[in-house]
Amino acid sequence: MDYNATTPLDPEVTRAITEALHEAWGNPSSTYTAGLKAKTIINESRENVARMVSGKAEDIIFTSGGTEANNLVIQSALEHFNRSFAEQNTHHSNGCLGLPHIVSSNVEHDSVKLVLEHLQSEGKADATFVPVSKVTGRVEVPDVMAALRPNTCLVSIMLANNETGVIMPVKELCRAIRTLNKTRPGRQILLHTDAAQALGKIHVNAPVLGVDFLTIVGHKFYAPRIGALYVNNPGQKTPLYPMLFGGGQEKNFRPGTENTPMIAGLGKAADLVTSNLSEYESHMRRVKLYLEEQLKLVFKDKIHFNSHFPESEILPNTCNVSILGPNLQGWRVLPRCERLLASVGAACHSDKGDRPSQILLNCGVSEKVAANALRLSVGRGTTEEDVDAVVEDLRRVVNLLKQMD
Repeated sequence: MDYNATTPLDPEVTRAITEALHEAWGNPSSTYTAGLKAKTIINESRENVARMVSGKAEDIIFTSGGTEANNLVIQSALEHFNRSFAEQNTHHSNGCLGLPHIVSSNVEHDSVKLVLEHLQSEGKADATFVPVSKVTGRVEVPDVMAALRPNTCLVSIMLANNETGVIMPVKELCRAIRTLNKTRPGRQILLHTDAAQALGKIHVNAPVLGVDFLTIVGHKFYAPRIGALYVNNPGQKTPLYPMLFGGGQEKNFRPGTENTPMIAGLGKAADLVTSNLSEYESHMRRVKLYLEEQLKLVFKDKIHFNSHFPESEILPNTCNVSILGPNLQGWRVLPRCERLLASVGAACHSDKGDRPSQILLNCGVSEKVAANALRLSVGRGTTEEDVDAVVEDLRRVVNLLKQMD
């Protein structure tokens, strides 16, 4: 129950990768059969990924993963600001815009948060991390709008949080900023959402959201560890500047000989999402609700759901829960479980498992409750029998730890 950390490959994805390894081993830039086969697979995969987010094939740039995609967006926004406002961005006090300014939230993934903190420490940009509401668990549009400055060049807000499952009001935020942009000719604020946790769980339509950039992460929806970036008409309507330079692949935005097998896997996984999303979503929602019911049945008033926020939509698969009591910290409970595979928060923070999740603390969960948190995330194949086994596993471990108290 750690599908928010990663997912196994779907069997159809494995077959697509295997076929590409055997039949499309050629360089996609070559004109002989194996190269042409590779180019065809890449083109088809690009179409599939675009269709998944309701974009166009030319809007999709393949990357190594979500971290690279997020970095590419932030670096592009800075480069665009510095090129566009070079004359205005002087050291003169009159009309000086100052450093480029980026707005994000205080619950973002580290591949956004740490980039912005690094840029601040290097004196290359200013950043504002808007706190999420401790009532709704989401960043609120008026709070983001209040954080904007004349030199704001990018707003980056995740589509769904990886720990609480809270879905952010990205569409409403984009609408408000688009309206503001009409009053700021020549100083447009670019819009980015990291959709890593949303894809494969809820419908994601990039044009309807209104974003300029949308990050796609394959290993969250049963694809291999590869990613892509949706860019609304890259290089034309939306500025995009490469971080790497090389052989000209991906229209020079992300050069390097394409990783055909992994791209094939991403394309097949995207196609499966497009074809079966309603089925996936309803199954995960049903199993998650069953999980929450069983937890309440066994642990009664000792259960606290950290992922329940009034008026906020939640991912259909995510249940962040604390079993209240001394010595029931997540880092004590999970190692003693025989069946349950889960985490106390983001998998990339697993080495800090004895500390309460900063994301939960930022959402208003008390330190004592956050310390006991378990992030349980179900997948396409999770069954009610799996839930029964996990709840029994937790019951046994909790009783054991109580005896040790």
